[in-house]
Amino acid sequence: MEKSSEELYEERERRTQQAIELKVPDRVPVMSLFGFFPARYAGITFEEAMYDYDKMMKAWVAAMAEFQPDMYENPFTIRYLGPVMEALDYKQLKWPGHGCSPMSTYQYVEGEYMKAEDYDDFLFDLSDFMVRRYWPRIFGALQPLKNLPPLNSIITYYMGLAAFSAFDGPEIRKAIEAVQKAAAHAQRLLAGAAEYAAKMKALGFPPQFGSLSQAPFDTLSDFFRGTKGAMLDMFRYPDKILEAAEKLLPIMIRVGLAAKTRGVSRVFIPLHKGLDGFMSPTQFKTFYWPTLRRLVLAFIEQGLNPVLLWEGDCTSRLELIGDIPPGKAVYWFERTDIFRAKEILGKVTCLRGNVPLSLMCTGTPDDVKRYCKKLIDVVGKGGGFIMDCSTVVDDAKPENLRTLIDFTKEYGVYR
Repeated sequence: MEKSSEELYEERERRTQQAIELKVPDRVPVMSLFGFFPARYAGITFEEAMYDYDKMMKAWVAAMAEFQPDMYENPFTIRYLGPVMEALDYKQLKWPGHGCSPMSTYQYVEGEYMKAEDYDDFLFDLSDFMVRRYWPRIFGALQPLKNLPPLNSIITYYMGLAAFSAFDGPEIRKAIEAVQKAAAHAQRLLAGAAEYAAKMKALGFPPQFGSLSQAPFDTLSDFFRGTKGAMLDMFRYPDKILEAAEKLLPIMIRVGLAAKTRGVSRVFIPLHKGLDGFMSPTQFKTFYWPTLRRLVLAFIEQGLNPVLLWEGDCTSRLELIGDIPPGKAVYWFERTDIFRAKEILGKVTCLRGNVPLSLMCTGTPDDVKRYCKKLIDVVGKGGGFIMDCSTVVDDAKPENLRTLIDFTKEYGVYR
C-alpha cells in the first residue's frame, strides 16, 4: 500500500533524527545540498534560477520529486537572491550573469570590509558600525549612509534630534529607495521559500535545516576582516580578535535559534577558517574552538541539533572537537578522513558525507557505488551516519547523484 505524504514525512524525519541520536534507523538516511544542480538538470541557466521565480520553483520541485532524497534544502533563501543583491548593488559576491557566466555559481569577493583600525568602533557599537561603515562598503546603493551621524548620538529630544537633518538629501533618499526596492524583492523571496516548503511537505519531504549560523571567528574573518586580515590579527591584535568573537557569539546564537520558531531542530553551521592549513592547533584552541563550542552547546541546550559542515580537512582536530554531548550534533566532513573520524567520534556525533565531488562529477555510477558501499559498511556500522557528498553538488552527473541516493536506499538497510 502506498504511503501518504504525512507518513513519508514522519518516516524520513524519524530516520534522520535516529541517526543524529546515534541510534540504528531502518536504513542510512541520504540527502544532499543540490545547489544549482536542479537548474542544470532542467535545462535552465543558473542566472534564470536566481531571477525567475516560476522557473526556479518548477525545476527544484521536479528534481526533488524525481531524485527522492530524505530531506530538502530550500533554494529560495540561498539561490533566489539576484533581484535583492542587484537592488542593493551588492559587492561581496559575483553571481551568475553578474560578474560570472550564466552557468557559474557564486564567487565570493574577498576583502577587508572592516579595517584593522575599525576594531574599536566595531566593539563599541556594532549596529552603528554596520549601518555607517560596513553597509556602505558592501552595498554600493547604500554608500550615502557613511555620511550619517553616529546612530548612538540620537538618544533623547535634547541629545541628537537635530541629527535627523542628515537624512534630508537626494543621496539619502536614493539609498532609502534602494532599500525599499530590495525589501519588495525580499518579500518575494520569502514567499517563494514558504511556497516551496509547503510543496515539499505535500510531497512528504522534511527540511534539512531550520536556520543557519556561523562560528564567530568565521563571521569575523569571512565577512569583516577577510582571511588575510584575520590571520594577521591573531598575531597583531589577539585580544581584539578574541573580544570580537565574544561580541559576535550571542548574535550567532540568536540567529540560529530561529529554527525553534520554525519547528525544525537542525541548525546548519558551515565552517571555514578553523580547518587544517588555515591555523595551527594552538590557534584553533585559542581563537576558534572556544566560541564555536559554546555556540554548539547553546543550541543543544535549547533542544536543537547543530549540523557542522567542516569544509576542508580537520583530521588533526578530531579528538578536540569530540568535546560535546553525545547524540546531539552532526559533523559533516568534506575532506577529513571520515573513517578515522568514525573511530574517534563514532560514539559522540552523527557523521555525514563525504563522497568526493570529483567522483560525482567525473566518475561512473559503479565508482559511486563502491565508495558508498565502503561508507555504509564502515561509517554506517551501528548507525549514526547520513550519506551525502562532500559538499554542494552543482556539477554532479545526474546518473551519479541518482546512484548515490538509490544505492543507499537499497544497500543501506539495517537488518
